[in-house]
Amino acid sequence: MTPERLEKFERVASHRRFDLTVILENVHDPHNIAAVLRTCDAVGISEVYVIDNQIKFNTRLGKKSSSSANKWVDVHSFKNVDECLQVVKPKYQRILCTHLDSVAIELFQNDFSKGSLALVFGNEHDGVSNELLSRCDGNIFIPQIGMISSLNISVACAVALYEVFRQRQSSFVEGMTEQQEQLLNKWKSF
Repeated sequence: MTPERLEKFERVASHRRFDLTVILENVHDPHNIAAVLRTCDAVGISEVYVIDNQIKFNTRLGKKSSSSANKWVDVHSFKNVDECLQVVKPKYQRILCTHLDSVAIELFQNDFSKGSLALVFGNEHDGVSNELLSRCDGNIFIPQIGMISSLNISVACAVALYEVFRQRQSSFVEGMTEQQEQLLNKWKSF
């Protein structure tokens, strides 16, 4: 491994977050999943959860649009909401859905600066299922003024994650945690 590659691994691993994740539910287009993984990598997310009880998740599809982000972001697949939440709930304090309803709070009115957080994004046709929606701690929405009331899932995910990223920038701490060191060692084996 070249010194430049090792330096990049160290820099990226030192910025990986273990207090922020994304849950994708029944996303139909693998290119959307790949684009979400690319955004997750860009903001330092270390793992993503995919619930796929309607379709089979295929990590090879969409590889070009993800720039192989699935190599740098761990993807955990589940067949149902219960399996996923059994893993996510002990690790993340809040689970927020992106769902437009009367109790949803505008994305930019939320305080994302503290605490561990999982953001849920539903599929392109029906959004988040009622089953998952009922088990979340709240709903957020991205304000829009156009004729169309929704964004592509990968775009919505990017907008939401960059708002969380912006709010958490000041909490970055120099040095590597034990989790980041373990991640670096894993990457060195690639």
